[in-house]
Amino acid sequence: MERLFTFIGSPFVNMIRNMDKFGIFILFQLSLIPLMFKRPWRIKQIFEQLDIVGVGTIAVIFLTALFTGMVEAVQLYQGFSKFGAEGFMGYTIFISITRELGPVFASLMVISRAISSMAAELGTMRVTEQIDAIETLAIDSKKYLIIPRIIATMISLPLLVIFFDFISNLSAYLISWLMLDLNPIGYTDTIKQLLTFSDIGTGILKGLVFGYFIGSIGAYVGYHTTGGAKGVGMATTKAVVLASITIFIANYFLSAIFMILQW
Repeated sequence: MERLFTFIGSPFVNMIRNMDKFGIFILFQLSLIPLMFKRPWRIKQIFEQLDIVGVGTIAVIFLTALFTGMVEAVQLYQGFSKFGAEGFMGYTIFISITRELGPVFASLMVISRAISSMAAELGTMRVTEQIDAIETLAIDSKKYLIIPRIIATMISLPLLVIFFDFISNLSAYLISWLMLDLNPIGYTDTIKQLLTFSDIGTGILKGLVFGYFIGSIGAYVGYHTTGGAKGVGMATTKAVVLASITIFIANYFLSAIFMILQW
C-alpha cells in the first residue's frame, strides 16, 4: 500500500518542487523582452545566428517539405477519391500545410538542427565559466549571448515556414498531376477561388511566435546548465523536449484563438 501511494504521489510532489523552476523560467522570459529594444543591437551576432539557424536549416527543411507534400497528396487522394471530391484536394492540401503542418514541422526541424546546438553551445560556455568571464568584463551576457539568438530564430522561422509551404505545396501539386493523374488546372483553380490571406498569414504568424518560444527555451536551458559535460548533454535533450512540447501546446491555443477571431 505504501508503494502504491508513493507511485501515485511522486509525480504530484515533483510537480510542486518544479514550480519554483517554472516561475524562474517565466521571469527569465519576461526579462528578455525589454532587452530586445535596448542598445547595443549586436547586429554582427544576429547575422551569425541567422546563418546558423536559418541558412543551416534549409536543407533539412527542403527534404521534410518535399516528402510531406508528397505524402499529403497520396493520403488525401485515397480518401477524396471515394467521394468523388478530388477537385477539392488542392485547397485542402494548401490550407493543411500553410496553417498547421508548415509552422509545426519547420519548428521541429529548427529545434532538432539549431536549438539543440544552441543549448549545447551555451551550456558548454556556462560549465567552462566563459559566461562568468563575459560578465566580469561588464558585458550583459543575456544581451550578448541570448538576445541575438532569439531575434535570429524569430526572423528565420517565418521565412523557413514560407519556404516549407512553397516546397511542400509544389511537391503535392506535381504528385497529384503526374502520378495521380488529376487535372492540374482544376487543382490550382480551387486554390485561387478559395484562398484567403489568413490561410497564409496564420502560419507565418505562428512561425514568429514559435521562433520566440523555441529560441528562448533553448537559450534558457543552455544558459542555466550545471553539472559539467554530463549536464550539457542533459541540457541539450531537455531543450529539445521542452521546445517540441511547447510547439504542440502553443499551436493548439493559437489555432483556437484564430478560429475564435475568424482570422
